[in-house]
Amino acid sequence: MNKEQRFCQSCGMPLTEDVLGTNADGSKNEDYCMYCYKDGKFLQDCTMEEMIEHCAQFVGAVNEGLEKPITKEEYIGMMKTYFPQLKRWRKTLNVSNDEAMNAKAAIKREESELVSIPECEQARPKVNPALAGIKELIAQMADKQPIAYISSVDQDGFPWTKAMLKPRKREGIKTFYFTTNTFSIRVAQYKANPKASIYFCDAKGFKGMMLRGTMEILTDAKSKEMIWHNGDEQYYPGGVTDPNYCVLKFTATDGRFYSDFYPRSFVIE
Repeated sequence: MNKEQRFCQSCGMPLTEDVLGTNADGSKNEDYCMYCYKDGKFLQDCTMEEMIEHCAQFVGAVNEGLEKPITKEEYIGMMKTYFPQLKRWRKTLNVSNDEAMNAKAAIKREESELVSIPECEQARPKVNPALAGIKELIAQMADKQPIAYISSVDQDGFPWTKAMLKPRKREGIKTFYFTTNTFSIRVAQYKANPKASIYFCDAKGFKGMMLRGTMEILTDAKSKEMIWHNGDEQYYPGGVTDPNYCVLKFTATDGRFYSDFYPRSFVIE
């Protein structure tokens, strides 16, 4: 059986045994190529952007394996999307749940960071929101977006995704509460496998946020009353005690935030 194709976690080139870099003890390094890593050290002291610019000069070699050639600019655009996922450039942010509680304060901070630019352009933050204020931006997205997408896993291991109304309640960016039907396929899947994810999308701002974690099914009176709204009778005729009404409690462990063509992974503590 053929091994899965690997790529250098610094420059993205395909890895084969003859181009592997070396560790400090002389052994082969399985993550980096010989052009990026030797004797346990990187050969170039550079930023990700500088590495992309360096690799862009080899677009001709890349085109040799493509049916339809790409331009240098297209290649750079592809690398800007791909490189943040490589080990050398990937950054993991530890996110404290308590720090994300106040979304209103986050909005004010974001507005204060806007720079003055020509009227023909939209105002943009001074800093990349994927690098600073990520916790507040996630909380803001969860509150502002009317739709959330939740995913479960079926008995065959395939994901099921469904659009839901925004969470009725959240606790920071760690815990989210939704309403749903007790006798739905979704609930049955969560009971069998609690692994879940939720996704919020700001199409206008071209931002997306995915959270992974677990989903609990709550049917106790206190939980059901906690997020019940007037008018919910149209969905649950029996009222708050309707046996077909239950609460989904999602608890996040980690996630991924995408903004300005730049993804960032983070852990929620």
